Amino acid sequence: MSTPTNRMSPKPTTSRANVVGLQERRLGRNVLRTYRTNLDIDEIVPNDHQPRSGPKEDVELQRQIVANQGVFEPLLVEPHPEFEEKFRIIDGDRRWTNTRVLVIEADRSDLRSLPVEVTDRTLSDEERLRVWIYIHRQRKEWDAREKEMVAYRLVELLGRASAASILGVTVRELDKLVHVFELSKRFTDLQEPGASITWARELNGVAKKLLTPEVVDAVVDKVNSKRITNSKDLRKLRQVLRDPVAKQHFMTASGDIDSAVLRIAPPEPESKGGLAGDIDALTALVKQYPWTELSELKGDPELLEKITEAQTLLDGLKDALKP
Repeated sequence: MSTPTNRMSPKPTTSRANVVGLQERRLGRNVLRTYRTNLDIDEIVPNDHQPRSGPKEDVELQRQIVANQGVFEPLLVEPHPEFEEKFRIIDGDRRWTNTRVLVIEADRSDLRSLPVEVTDRTLSDEERLRVWIYIHRQRKEWDAREKEMVAYRLVELLGRASAASILGVTVRELDKLVHVFELSKRFTDLQEPGASITWARELNGVAKKLLTPEVVDAVVDKVNSKRITNSKDLRKLRQVLRDPVAKQHFMTASGDIDSAVLRIAPPEPESKGGLAGDIDALTALVKQYPWTELSELKGDPELLEKITEAQTLLDGLKDALKP
């Protein structure tokens, strides 16, 4: 949903005068001075450079807001740097968005007043991002779906070095997060769009030497066309892609993971050197003969004589090797 155009004249400001009742709130390395109040929904402005991207409307969150007769957790906001008497969201964009949906589309004017925690000044870009990331890392959803998306967004906003510093990771780890997010955007036809990160993580877990661009293209195409429906099945690619026959089948238009797994060659028995290895080879060779063929040789005097010779030789060998 689009945000209404603010017709107020810009007026730069970084703080509000006569603020009382300030309290300190530590958020990681940042210590903010804030106060609690309530604001009308139109006094609050979303942050255009918020790290979280994608749709923010959430029917379940709207249901919770209605059930609680309003937002339960206060939004964290700051004085808007351009518009007097406006406040910009630091954290709480989804709560603001879904309350606004209810106010406008469901005519719930009783929800217009939102609880907020207001900083005593406008934060710098880096402070704002550090605060937002610290808050979200405390939530379960961070590991579930957000870290790759945030890494990608931070690189767009600040570059790789600053993004890695804010996230507290190495540039190499940052690049991996960004790669997973870019890969997730290729899974476009999932029943649950948020699951694309899960698919990308599973695919990225396969050894890089096996994931040629052609293989990645094939996987994405088969997932989007519902030829692969469980993200955990991608783990089987470790076996499929190491077997030439299985891989060749998987790369065809009709191939999928399950049918490719059936074409993986059984592991060859571990070969032993010397006399033990030769005996193993002889035993394995004899076992290859089907019983139908052996039954046809029943009573063959020449074969029985050779078996007797071999048995006598093996018995003598066994006696000679006894301790």
